[in-house]
Amino acid sequence: MLTGGRTLNIVVLGGGRVGSAIVRDLTAEEDFDVLVVDIDPVAVEKMTHFGANGVVADLSQIENVSRAVQDADLVVGAVPGFMGYRTVKRVLQEGRPIVDISFFEEDSAGLEELAESAGVPCLVDCGVAPGLSNLILGNREEYFDATELYVCFAGGLPKERLWPWEYKAPFSPADVITEYVRPARQRRSGREITKPALTDIEFIDVPDVGSLEAFNTDGLRSLLRTCSTPNMVEKTLRYPGHAIRMKVLREAGFFSTEPIQAASGSVVPRDVTEALLFDAWRFDHGDLDLTVLRIIVEGTKDGQRERHTYDMVDHYNPATETTAMARTTGYTCTAMASLVARGVWTQPGLATPEIVGRDRKAYDAVIQHLRERDVYLDMETEKI
Repeated sequence: MLTGGRTLNIVVLGGGRVGSAIVRDLTAEEDFDVLVVDIDPVAVEKMTHFGANGVVADLSQIENVSRAVQDADLVVGAVPGFMGYRTVKRVLQEGRPIVDISFFEEDSAGLEELAESAGVPCLVDCGVAPGLSNLILGNREEYFDATELYVCFAGGLPKERLWPWEYKAPFSPADVITEYVRPARQRRSGREITKPALTDIEFIDVPDVGSLEAFNTDGLRSLLRTCSTPNMVEKTLRYPGHAIRMKVLREAGFFSTEPIQAASGSVVPRDVTEALLFDAWRFDHGDLDLTVLRIIVEGTKDGQRERHTYDMVDHYNPATETTAMARTTGYTCTAMASLVARGVWTQPGLATPEIVGRDRKAYDAVIQHLRERDVYLDMETEKI
């Protein structure tokens, strides 16, 4: 998209923790002119210190999305999950290409026709998991003659374990709770099955971190539609004991969206739970965190079965005051945005990261982008 040395106008919708990392990364590029739009004037003011322009606007009012992107050459979506789908839809209706990280509940396939008719690239789920994890599977499906197994373990955690939760959320508790109530779709022997979230707990050892528990969540998303691997599972990582705490809350009704009658009147249990957890799970300034990603892909190449294991452990960066989750999610997103901005990915229509990962040039560009920002994936190959 960059032609004739012209500066590209990039609009970032959302200036939260991840959005701020995206803005900071994009403004480091001399040929990008970045505008950030957020409802929080403090967040917008902070972004201007990095060299971005800023607009304070409520993006839940869809007409504000249209106004924000009217002069955009490229849009990056970083709004909360519940706003994500309709925001992407409106951007496409305005005929603008978009790279999005919002973990919206809706099936992205519903955007395919609109993206094609708009004639612009629409890249969704461009975070760490989903995102980088999908990119790897797409790349491995291209490498193997036949892929047999894909397992993804992913989680963001506070470095310090503090009672009672031993957890803090790098994004809204509402999005976390959604992971804990939504049934987890998997594929076993080529057949899609569904398991309750928070089940099938297992433990994995992570060097310099220790033992973490892994449990079912609904993270495969578009992989079930676009990938042929017959066995696929994704699990969320937390410190041991987290799943049972969440399961107790869920089964006791604290995540219910059905109103109940309390002494003070009608209340929605989930609204109360989210309000209480918002402060309890919030990262305070300077809190250290880490992101852990482990991906296992097994397949056959030239008649030999192989297992490829990818490991990533990323930490809070005190120099830039950027959390590990913001780094790994945000920099994956800016890598994908750069693919579109620099003409590496020009295909109009909807593309999930696994589709992008099948293009070797695009895959290598994303991995290099992350390395340049000290986000590393270690890969080990075994003959099996």
